[in-house]
Amino acid sequence: MSDILKIGNYRFKSRLIVGSGKYPDFQTTKDATLASGAEMITVAVRRVNITNPDEENLMDYFRDTDVKFLPNSAGCTTAEEAITLFRLTREATGIDLIKLEVIGDTQKTLYPDVIETIKACEVLSKEGFTVMAYTNDDPIIAKRLEDAGAAAVMPLAAPIGSGLGVQNRYNVVFVREAVDVPVIVDAGIGQASDAAAAMELGADAVLTNTAIAQAKEPIVMAEAMKHAVVAGRMSYLAGRIPKRPYATASSPVDGMIQF
Repeated sequence: MSDILKIGNYRFKSRLIVGSGKYPDFQTTKDATLASGAEMITVAVRRVNITNPDEENLMDYFRDTDVKFLPNSAGCTTAEEAITLFRLTREATGIDLIKLEVIGDTQKTLYPDVIETIKACEVLSKEGFTVMAYTNDDPIIAKRLEDAGAAAVMPLAAPIGSGLGVQNRYNVVFVREAVDVPVIVDAGIGQASDAAAAMELGADAVLTNTAIAQAKEPIVMAEAMKHAVVAGRMSYLAGRIPKRPYATASSPVDGMIQF
């Protein structure tokens, strides 16, 4: 209960964040989210309806839950686009906790444009948004985002939707060392062990969407992710043994009775 994830003025018990894309329907989205134990679900405002009450609205499915919506700017390619989108979203929903992502390569890697992301972060944070910024796994950029007002930085583990897992373990550690705000590993998680590995590296939380939504059994995978994040966090806090090149006996040999 004392191990709380703090993002700006928000507090969360769960360190797993899930996405809302790629599900067959809103009901499955809800069922998987609840199975995951996540308290945040990120929503691409340009692709999933949460603002138009006259159409099927994902928010209606979650009104009887404590899950918070985390609007994201997926599809935006400039700072100006992202800033405008979030202003309109806050006007329509009142939500000020946001996931900022500005994509530089929209065709192949979906890698972020970190320069435009920093520009948008500076403006949005000054306007009172709690900004969680999607970025590459570069500790220098992570620090720049923190300086620009980001309440959390979200380095990718691998390209979005790739399922490759954490490709550069050292960079996750470097990012964790570079900033004081939460580090949330985002993009590229493929299975539960990937989430556990990210947490064991010191990540404060993990965000995953495709790994759950496109699993053969999304609800089962969602629950697996819940346990993996908890296990990875506990393992990190417990502290791993150092790696050694040679064997060490489980039982000491000094002082043993000789026969």
